[in-house]
Amino acid sequence: MKRSAKKYLLILAGSISLVIGIIGIVVPVLPTTPLLLVASFCYLRSSKRLYDWMLNNRVFGPYIYNYLTYRAIKRSVKVVTLMLLWPVLCVSIVLVSNAYLRIFLVAVGVGVSIHVLSLKTLRKDHPQTLPHP
Repeated sequence: MKRSAKKYLLILAGSISLVIGIIGIVVPVLPTTPLLLVASFCYLRSSKRLYDWMLNNRVFGPYIYNYLTYRAIKRSVKVVTLMLLWPVLCVSIVLVSNAYLRIFLVAVGVGVSIHVLSLKTLRKDHPQTLPHP
């Protein structure tokens, strides 16, 4: 594959992952963190400008940077994540009639909860230093 075609495919994949990841911020069933990490991976290999923009974004830049650098998130992020995840999953479980889908939703909730709780917790006074000013 030619370099320019690969570059544009990576930018497209990164942008799609970013959009779905942003939607996942408010829709707890979508895996926000993995999608944002895929986007940063694609941008890192295709566009320094987009990668820098992503890491310096005021909304999710520090979140991605802390996850990549420290494998950690703030306590408030953990709390909000779990407080949004479980009510939405419970509503979904009540609304679906398929038992297998209910089991799948519970498994997703347990998996996401375990992952979030297994991450290190950043202290409140932790500096939010980003790699690029």
